[in-house]
Amino acid sequence: MISMDSRTQEAVDEGERSVIRPPSGDALDRDASPPVFLYVLAFFSALGGFLFGYDTGVVSGAMLLLKKEMNLSALWQELLVSSTVGAAALSALGGGYLNGWLGRRACILLASLVFSIGGVIMSLAPDKVVLLVGRVTVGLGIGIASMTVPVYIAEVSPPHRRGQLVTINSLFITGGQFVASVVDGAFSYVSRGGWRFMLGLSVIPAVLQFVGFLFLPESPRWLLQKGRSQQARRALSRIRGGRSIDEEYDTIRTSIEEEGKEAGGGGHVILQIFGHGPTRRALVVGCGLQMFQQLAGINTVMYYSATILQMAGVQDVKQAIWLSAATSATNFVFTLVGVWLVERVGRRKLTLGSLLGTGLTNGPSCELCMLDPDCGFCYRENGSAVFDSSCVPVGQASTDHAAWGRCSNQTEATGSPTWAYNYCPTSYSWVVLTGLLLYLGFFAPGMGTMPWTVNSEIYPLWARSTGNACSAGVNWTCNVLVSLTFLHIAQYLTYYGAFLMYAGLVALGLLFVYGCLPETQGLQLEDVESLFTGQLCSCGASSSTRHVQYSRLNGSNPPPSDDDDDAATETD
Repeated sequence: MISMDSRTQEAVDEGERSVIRPPSGDALDRDASPPVFLYVLAFFSALGGFLFGYDTGVVSGAMLLLKKEMNLSALWQELLVSSTVGAAALSALGGGYLNGWLGRRACILLASLVFSIGGVIMSLAPDKVVLLVGRVTVGLGIGIASMTVPVYIAEVSPPHRRGQLVTINSLFITGGQFVASVVDGAFSYVSRGGWRFMLGLSVIPAVLQFVGFLFLPESPRWLLQKGRSQQARRALSRIRGGRSIDEEYDTIRTSIEEEGKEAGGGGHVILQIFGHGPTRRALVVGCGLQMFQQLAGINTVMYYSATILQMAGVQDVKQAIWLSAATSATNFVFTLVGVWLVERVGRRKLTLGSLLGTGLTNGPSCELCMLDPDCGFCYRENGSAVFDSSCVPVGQASTDHAAWGRCSNQTEATGSPTWAYNYCPTSYSWVVLTGLLLYLGFFAPGMGTMPWTVNSEIYPLWARSTGNACSAGVNWTCNVLVSLTFLHIAQYLTYYGAFLMYAGLVALGLLFVYGCLPETQGLQLEDVESLFTGQLCSCGASSSTRHVQYSRLNGSNPPPSDDDDDAATETD
């Protein structure tokens, strides 16, 4: 038997602290039902995700009405879509500073207030300039909410429920997109002013979240970081439903003290992150996940699903909108599957499986789409038979008619030719719809949710706000990049080629995740940092000690080495 060093012997003699401790109160409560208040808190938090999804999803249907009523040019249509995403990218980056200064609760209140103001501006907009102001305002709220809500939920959740509860936020994002598509379909029958209802209804959940958070607590971890120990204890006790919190409270407090020493206590947080190896590696993983989420092409599907279906042969606008709602419903349902799987198979396996399926289904998603966006199809139809047809250049002033020929002056007269812009009549539109549904079925449970879940877990408290702000900023920046370049890429590579390009980028993401993403399932937030102490792309394999809980002793808690494991074995 090898004798223990004095430090470990002292811990054993005290009877209260040891290098390897038995399961904590949290572990013993693993099978117990969590307090109802925890789910109430997660619900009101995830309303920020719902607003995120609704305000980014509703514009696709509203645009079909807006471009006619306000006579919007292609440039203005792009501005109204991309301005929201661009504003979200900027506010997500600034949200890190606001989170550290004001706290998680105050930032969520601020985001819901901004959502409300933006919704009112859009619903009452007299012209396109005011409408643009409303879209930018909503984007500012989206950016703050997108990086704050996952952090807040992660910090108030017990380890064995954290992945599930954070994923609820992603579920609400897809739920918001689905509700937006249904609202679009319902108000598409209101030819004049229907877009005002589509855009203005977002005020309702925004006000509900604002009122709810007036009565909800701040993150105990943020309060402890700011030295408000009594408030932190009261908040943690309330969140845990009156259960014993002493051990969890002491663990969080000790961790914050140690993180303060590790951070160096000076300089800007982002510089401290770059100078601290484990946190720097965590930031690379977090930003990489967010980047590959967008480079997989998800928002070309979500923003342009109705357009893609039209290009695949769905002629009626209302039918295209409702079929687009089916894609949003698929995204929502399979995100729910992700909520169920995240604590059963873990983050790493779920993400790898999602990327593999997404890459395989990306190619067929637009195989039958029109190849040339500058041309339309002029034809006559007899039942399901197409005859007397030809491809004709589209008109310069409007896409509603051809540049010349039979379809250059459209009438509703019986027997007149039909003008089809950006689609060809076909009975195989279902192939593209099936491709979109399969793509979302693989994407939603893994890559749709895990980038937000993992980013909420992998940073130490002193870097959590800034780390999530940086990764959310990368997400929104890549979102802008993909959404603004899709039509141009499709013009040069064809739509089919564009989706094949996204499949290639997914393959790169698969290699990145396989090599660099560790498993964080079941770990205390304070213990996740040790997963990034090794080389960046050798941390993908699960640690054999990840289910063992460690506590810090006398100011340090280094990860166990092989010698420590051997010594422990011989001691036993």
